[in-house]
Formats: sequence, C-alpha cells, structure tokens
Amino acid sequence: MNDMVNKAQGFGLSLLTKIAGSDVLDQLKLRKFIEKSLYQGSKAGFKTLSKTQKAFKPQSNVHKQRLPNQTKSLFDLSLSEEQQITCDAMQQFAQEVLYPLAHAADQNEAFPNELYQYCIDLGLNFYALPEALGGVAAEKNIISNILIAEQLAQGDFSLSAGLLSTFSVINAITQWGSEQIQSKYLPTFAEDSETQASFAVQEASPAFNPFKLKTKATKNGNQFNINGEKTLVLLGESADLLLVSAEFEGKPEVFTVVRDQSITVKKTPAMGLKATETVTLHFSNTPAERLGDNDFDYTAFLDLGNLMWCAMAVGTCEAVKKYCIQYANERTAFGEPISHRQSVAFMIADMAIEIDAMHMLVLNAASLAESGKPFYREAYLARLLCAEKSMKIGTDGVQILGGHGFTKEHPVERWYRDLRATAIMHSGLHA
Repeated sequence: MNDMVNKAQGFGLSLLTKIAGSDVLDQLKLRKFIEKSLYQGSKAGFKTLSKTQKAFKPQSNVHKQRLPNQTKSLFDLSLSEEQQITCDAMQQFAQEVLYPLAHAADQNEAFPNELYQYCIDLGLNFYALPEALGGVAAEKNIISNILIAEQLAQGDFSLSAGLLSTFSVINAITQWGSEQIQSKYLPTFAEDSETQASFAVQEASPAFNPFKLKTKATKNGNQFNINGEKTLVLLGESADLLLVSAEFEGKPEVFTVVRDQSITVKKTPAMGLKATETVTLHFSNTPAERLGDNDFDYTAFLDLGNLMWCAMAVGTCEAVKKYCIQYANERTAFGEPISHRQSVAFMIADMAIEIDAMHMLVLNAASLAESGKPFYREAYLARLLCAEKSMKIGTDGVQILGGHGFTKEHPVERWYRDLRATAIMHSGLHA
C-alpha cells in the first residue's frame, strides 16, 4: 500500500512540477493555481479519510458566485491552449493511473483510496471553483469540463465517475447555489481537499422519471426535511455532502444534505459502476437546505448532468475502439490479422463514425450551455445518441474479441457493463 501511496503522490507532483515549468502558465494565468495544487499535494500526504461529519461553516466574506457566459463563437471546435494542456494532462493521467487500477477496482467493487490522493495532487476540484475562491474558473467552462470527463474516461468509465463526483457537486453549487449555500460550502471545498460530495437523484422505480419523484421535502419554519430513498448513489457511503432531488410543493427541487445519523446506507452493487461503490440511501426526516433560489433551473441541472455521462461514454468508446484496433491487428486467423476481414474492419470504421457523431452532439449542447443559450433539445439528442451508440460500440467491442471478449482477461467486458449506465443514470454528475 505504501508503494501505491508514494506512486500516487509522486505521479501527481511530478506531473504538476513539469507543467509548472511551462511559460504557458503565465500566459493563461494558471501559475497561482498550479502552485497551490503543488503546496496542497505535498502538505496533504496520505491522511486517513475521516467518515465523521464534516463541519461546514458559512463565511460572511463569500458573495454569490455566478460565472459569466462565454462570449466566443458557438461550436468552435478548436481547443484553446489551456484546454489542450488540460486534455493532455488528463489523458496521461487516464493511461498511467486509471487504466492500471481499473481491473482490480472492478473486481473488488471498491474505489481505490490512492485515487483520492491523485485527485488532490492534480488539483482537479480547483478547475470547478471560481477564481474568487482560489480556483481556476473565471467564466463558464462547460466544454472544458466535458473534455476532462472524456479524457479521464479513456482510462476507465467507473473510476472517472467516482473522481468527478465531488468535482460535479462543486460545479452545481457554483452554477445554481444561493449566496447562503455558496458561502457555506464552497470555501470548505477550497480549503479541505479531503471533503467528498455526491448526488442522490436516482430512485428505484421502473422507467424512473426524474420529474416524478417519490422522495419528498417538507418545510417546518426555516428548516427543510427530506424523506425517501435514493439508489445508485456514487460513493454514497463516504460522501460528506449530498445534493438530493426531492419533490417540494408539487415540483422537483434539489437540496443540500450534510451526512448525519438520519441517513441509513445499504450497499447496492450494480451491473456496472462497481468501482464507485453504489449504495441506496434512506432519508428519514433528514435536515436539508434548498440549493438554489430564483434562477435555479431543474431541467438544465439534469441536462448538464446527463452531458457528463455522455462525455464519459465518448471517452470509453474511444478506448474500446483503440483496444479493438490493436487486438484486430495482432490477432491472426487463417494466416493473417483479423483486421484484414471486411466484417471486422467495417465494424471498427462504424465505431469511429459513431464516436465522432456522439462527440459532436455533446460539444454542440455544451457550447450552447456555456454561452447561456437554450440547450435542452441538443442535450436530449446527445443523450439519445450516446445511450444507443455507446451500447452498440460496447457490444461490437466484445464481438470483435470473440471468446476473449467474454472474459475478464480483457477490459472490453468491463467497458460494456459500465457503458450501460449512460442510458440509466439521470444526473448524478454535473458539467
């Protein structure tokens, strides 16, 4: 375990040190952020994660944060220099860290503890925090968040979902949180890198409709209380803070809930997402606070969550395609590589076409959202396409490997199981 700890800390710090030596940081105003990440990474070490209740205290000097809309041309496919640096770093992280850990994490149905240290060392959560709180975000960075999810998911879908859980909660609080909520929670995320958060949206009902919720919220004076049950909560047993959807006065709302004794936990292993330790949470008169105020948009809240699942589907499908190309070129049958067979070549070509289509639709929706324009239609189309095509690509990946695709010797069967979550999960993340 100590070797993994040293490797985790060493990789994160060496990567950040390498980035810190670049002149580009001064051009992009990222040096302060990187130096802070280096400081926190060296300071934090590998502390035992506390499962006791975190103390969230409002700070009077924190004013309501709303990141301004992007002003660039819509659907600009060229990456900025900052986005390219981020993509390169996340892709390297995915290949050198996530991929090697993924098989054991899936087998053990446990999120690796060393990944928390990697997240601290990389300063991932600072990409979501506003500049006023020591983060990077000066304006809406929805496309950048989508790109981060895509690159991470090339290493592993399930581990990426776990890593992005707290990151997504910060995004949601920054995007929708009232001044009271932001002043209470955002400084804690900025100062305490071990604070964990997750979403509790999904319910165990056939054809779950996130607009028709069984979980209810009631108001007693200035206090809200939550009653009901949520399932498939990512890392729900260790999360200090939860964003919970519940019906209030006949409409769906989202509430912040700090873990306490009124919440009971039941492990709920699923077909996929095994490394995220999915659980069912039961809320019994649990104290809660409303997340947003007058500008909260529940539909957009869901759509931005769905776009993150779509982005991870794109990244994992890209991993399936690359693995199948390598396998088809190396695997011989009847004296030649199976990639020479038209049926295999066409199947891989279809993968490439479908991945590009998925990527384009997701970026189109994200670009509109980033610019403050309506994006419901585009997000809906992206989710439909990604849900369908990601499963087709997962199935084709298993098919190309033949009997090998059915075994755990190769990662395609794990990717196939994880990709099924694209059509199942509603929100649970946030761009």
